[in-house]
Amino acid sequence: MRIGVDVGGTNTDAVIMDGAEVVAAVKTVNTGDVSAGIVEAIEEALTQAAVSPPEVRAVMIGTTQLTNAIVERVRLARVAVLRLCLPSNTDLAPMADWPADLAGAVVDTSYWIPGGYELDGTEIAPLGEQEVAAAARDIRQRDVRYVAISGVFSPLDDAMEKRAAEIVRAECPDVHITLSCELGRIGMMERENAAIMNAALTDVSNQVSAAFHQALVTLGIKAPFYLSQNDGTLMSVEYARRYPVLTFASGPTNSMRGAAFLCGRGFDEAIVVDIGGTTTDVGALKNGFPRETSTPVAIGGVRTNFRMPDILSIGLGGGSTVTFSEGCQVGPNSVGFALKEKALVFGGDVMTATDVAVAKGGAQIGDSALVADLPSDRVSQADERVHQLIDTAIDRMKVSATPVPVVLVGGGNVLVSRQLRSAADLHVPKHAEVANAVGAALAQVGGETDRIYSYDDLGRDGAIEQAVAGARTQAIVAGADPASVHLVDLEEIPLAYLRGGAVRLRAKVVGDLHIGDDGCTTAETDG
Repeated sequence: MRIGVDVGGTNTDAVIMDGAEVVAAVKTVNTGDVSAGIVEAIEEALTQAAVSPPEVRAVMIGTTQLTNAIVERVRLARVAVLRLCLPSNTDLAPMADWPADLAGAVVDTSYWIPGGYELDGTEIAPLGEQEVAAAARDIRQRDVRYVAISGVFSPLDDAMEKRAAEIVRAECPDVHITLSCELGRIGMMERENAAIMNAALTDVSNQVSAAFHQALVTLGIKAPFYLSQNDGTLMSVEYARRYPVLTFASGPTNSMRGAAFLCGRGFDEAIVVDIGGTTTDVGALKNGFPRETSTPVAIGGVRTNFRMPDILSIGLGGGSTVTFSEGCQVGPNSVGFALKEKALVFGGDVMTATDVAVAKGGAQIGDSALVADLPSDRVSQADERVHQLIDTAIDRMKVSATPVPVVLVGGGNVLVSRQLRSAADLHVPKHAEVANAVGAALAQVGGETDRIYSYDDLGRDGAIEQAVAGARTQAIVAGADPASVHLVDLEEIPLAYLRGGAVRLRAKVVGDLHIGDDGCTTAETDG
């Protein structure tokens, strides 16, 4: 028995799965207390499935709270930044491209240290160990507890970043350190941004993990719990505390994985449209996992280059407001979790996309008599606008003009009342409204490496073996059963402008979550 939970902007969804079978599915409206919403959703699911807390072997949770902390500029820790770069890379200071209010909430001080590498792997300068030690002493004097370390081209060689971390820890044993080489890819500023953001979220991550743990204690569930990553896999609580940025965009990713599972075989390559209460997220499946973006992603106004799914979000959902001041406009404004108070079908005074779906006969929500008198021409205009927005979003995610299979999930899937022009086939699987929670519950554990290797030195087979081994180690540390870990994606990009047969290798592996007979996992550390 596994429980999957997804905390969205409007609803909290929970499912209980027995193997591959969904035995309970619950959708509850959020309140201001996220933990209380999780307790309510899981309690209702346990009652519905007639399952007792001791029968639960694992709980998987997807959350937007860490993303919201960046967007809302709240609860962020002060961070000291060490950049290993001198005598080069001095034109732009750390956080130079950040919004001023966010930088002001996060940055404490930054230090320029000799070190870093050229593109071909040669040293720009030896690591300035004395300068690192002096910076660490200053950090201790300032009482800063979080440090981000970035080095020029450190994904090629992480030795300097790791040595700098050793020196900082020797001077400041209690600091939390984030290394950019463990998160980002080639691209100094974006990778450094990701490391700083990760360090700033450490406190929030600890608070969120503790709140989730307390919610499970309240329910009497002693099973270990995991958080969803943004590549469709899981990570242990300890791993999430170290790398909180990996939870970004985990909600849409869960929906895509859940959609592929609920549709069964034949949908490893498809477009998934997840229509929620506030937004619609559109993404593409590749080998059953979300397609990753190949371009930098801005989060809260900050460009980053760590692993993120290729997701297009539009302001359309069940709570989207419908207005006719200048033609027909659906969204992006939404009544959100106040749908049951403000929508017409619930006796409110705001026309929403849900009211349109009920008036068209495509949904049975609230009291349909309350929208029976809506002008038919306005209902038709709004319905047409909804389908137009979704068709346009699907077209933007496709790689060709050819219609593709489309899977509709999310509680707002009832907004689609007819065939979509952009879809070859349209599928709405059973339990589509809680696909995000299903995706969380069935998620595997993954690992990934993205580095540059020399085929002349290692040979192609040797380089691939190293890349896969690195990804495998990450997966096992995150909680995967070693016997189940297997390669799902390998990308080779020859770098003709470098010597030594340089090739950029990105390897991704996944494995089943390892749960022992005692209910513990290989990665569980907090009991």
